[in-house]
Amino acid sequence: MSTLEIKDLHVHVETKEGTKEILKGASLTVHSGETHAIMGPNGSGKSTLAYTLAGHPKYVVDSGEALLDGQDLLKMTPDERAKAGLFLAMQYPVEVPGVSMTNFLRTAKTEIDGEAPGIRQWAKDLSAAMKRLKMDPKFASRSVNEGFSGGEKKRAEVLQLELLKPKFAILDETDSGLDVDALRIVSEGVNRAKEANQFGILMVTHYTRILKYIKPDIVHVFADGHFVKTGGPELADELEENGYDAYLPEGADSESALA
Repeated sequence: MSTLEIKDLHVHVETKEGTKEILKGASLTVHSGETHAIMGPNGSGKSTLAYTLAGHPKYVVDSGEALLDGQDLLKMTPDERAKAGLFLAMQYPVEVPGVSMTNFLRTAKTEIDGEAPGIRQWAKDLSAAMKRLKMDPKFASRSVNEGFSGGEKKRAEVLQLELLKPKFAILDETDSGLDVDALRIVSEGVNRAKEANQFGILMVTHYTRILKYIKPDIVHVFADGHFVKTGGPELADELEENGYDAYLPEGADSESALA
């Protein structure tokens, strides 16, 4: 059983207008095998939380803690956080020209496990995982995400998730840009990986449609830089019906993507 703890996290970024505080005391605990959906309006800080946990240098932590099995994530470099068991599926996965998918994945697997997987077994595991995700085998030899469609990039993210077997997976708007078929395939991949490895999931999303495929145990409303309400799956239905206005400071515009 692993535990990810976020305690009173305050984070700012530097903008042209000056320092802007984005996270304002975010606290959350996630255990192995749990799926938490984090929902909220645009600009509320959901993605900032995801990228802060992963170690993006743009986001400056002012105070608070982020612990993975008691280890201080905030003192680790991004690669150390990944080795400790934290995985981030990005909303907009980056392209890495000149590095093939198979070399990238095998190198990452080697770093996490401390030893290189056997070539034959690795090729077998990679081929089987790609087949489950309905990915063309030719993608294994192509550069990471280069020339991939939006849906193909998201499948490649889930391919990493299946093969690298983290302790916790942060899915930042994984449903963004997916059609119905791609959403189903990607969601099935996430569910399959979770069932096999029992990792915890933090799923950042605007929409409830992905929650029909990846069933959350707990749903959180995130607004104005912190968690403002927590409930069961029924909370997502309430948000789809009523939006976020009830959870925002008076006079604020929700910019709700559920509308």
